[in-house]
Amino acid sequence: MNRIDRLFQERGSGILSVYATAGYPELHDTTKVIRELVQNGVDMIEIGMPFSDPLADGPLLQVCNQQALDNGMTLNLLFEQLVSIKETVDIPLLLMGYLNPVLNYGIEKFCKRANEIGMDGIILPDLPVKEYTKHYQKHFQEHGLHMIFLISPQTSEERIKEIDTLGSGFIYMVSSASTTGVKDGFQPEQISYFTRIKEMNLKLPQLIGFGISSAETYRQACKYAGGAIIGSAFMKHLMGEGSIHDKISSFIHQIRP
Repeated sequence: MNRIDRLFQERGSGILSVYATAGYPELHDTTKVIRELVQNGVDMIEIGMPFSDPLADGPLLQVCNQQALDNGMTLNLLFEQLVSIKETVDIPLLLMGYLNPVLNYGIEKFCKRANEIGMDGIILPDLPVKEYTKHYQKHFQEHGLHMIFLISPQTSEERIKEIDTLGSGFIYMVSSASTTGVKDGFQPEQISYFTRIKEMNLKLPQLIGFGISSAETYRQACKYAGGAIIGSAFMKHLMGEGSIHDKISSFIHQIRP
């Protein structure tokens, strides 16, 4: 069974997924960050594939992407770094990035390699649903990879139902129309959006991302979905002083006191 499916079956609520840019803060910190997150009780990890033009990412994640690229991170190197990760990590792992580097690598080759190293799912925010189903779905399914699609407050009910049918694993609920970033809390219109999606009784579970930065926003997200995804707030914390071990431990315990 795909570990994403197992996670939602065994723990339907309160899921904490954390995004971490591969190759940051240093080139070979990727697996160190993953293992520290696992040791601190994170339920799922999204491994960011650095790209020079990350359209959905806010300024902070753009800085992290560029630093990882400047460090020398490539898709080939990332696969090398992750080659034995499945031997020590048993929580779901996803690759998150943008379509262009994946196309350059080769979709079929990419899916095959991702499966071999133990990835459970892929998130490509700029891959349209129709393009996925027409050209690429067979490769993802052949290699047991869930394709995770994003929805936002502006996504039509028709499109949401289409994603619920054609996607797999879970639905990534973007909390607002803006790019990623650290925000203070949710506005009434966001709560209304969360409520509307919850009341649709979709087949796929949902996780809320963008703007999750504290124990309070994490708890709020968990009221309306299966859990939350944290990216910018975690990467900002990783920029601070101290060891990776101490920074990750302190951050996760802030979110889950």
